[in-house]
Amino acid sequence: MSGELWLIVTTAASIAFLHTLIGPDHYMPFVALGKARKWTTKKMALVTVGCGLGHSLGSIVLGLVAISLSVTLGETTTAQNQMASIEGIRGDLAAWALMSFGVLYMVWGVRRAHRAKKHTHFHVHADGTAHTHEHDHAGNHMHVHDAPGGAQSKLALAPWSIFIIFVLGPCEPLIPLMLYPAATASALGVTLVVGTFVLVTVATMTAIALAVFKGLTFVPTNIFERYTHAVAGGTIATCGFAIVGLGL
Repeated sequence: MSGELWLIVTTAASIAFLHTLIGPDHYMPFVALGKARKWTTKKMALVTVGCGLGHSLGSIVLGLVAISLSVTLGETTTAQNQMASIEGIRGDLAAWALMSFGVLYMVWGVRRAHRAKKHTHFHVHADGTAHTHEHDHAGNHMHVHDAPGGAQSKLALAPWSIFIIFVLGPCEPLIPLMLYPAATASALGVTLVVGTFVLVTVATMTAIALAVFKGLTFVPTNIFERYTHAVAGGTIATCGFAIVGLGL
């Protein structure tokens, strides 16, 4: 590997790490969903890896399109500008989708928490016997709500919704990094840059998500048990807002 190619690959690794680290939307949604839905550590890691790969795939495809355009037009800057515009639109869509999903999930979580609140009923039977009992509307006796179209089927959509949002979301630094070795017609360079960027991005997403996920096991959350889904939705919505409002 030439010194120049080594430099660009190292740059790709550094940018991928920093890009992921400073963007809480790359890992906090998985932590929030994992805690709310009581995922195992393994499942949370697998969902994070899958979304990370999907997150990178869209930009890889656009990067290959940009390379084709640069070869056809003979102008790398023009191709890069065109792809940057598309990436910007994708980024806006993904941010608003993440925020909208978070808000909807939070509202659903608040409703679910309200249904889980225990209350007392007073009954008088035909023989004159009277009694009271305490229950909620989210317990096992309400198992009909777990049927298709009920709470469980709605919850099952959450990971897929996040995956689709991450596929929409761009890896903004990847395309310029791909175009540099492509300008020298180095297929090896493009492969190394893409492979390094994706590997570091997914590894960083997963490592941070796992660290936060495991760290939260030491935080007492029993008093907030009913509100875990609402908190998860609020966390995801905040990540979307951070992108839209703060440009993170």
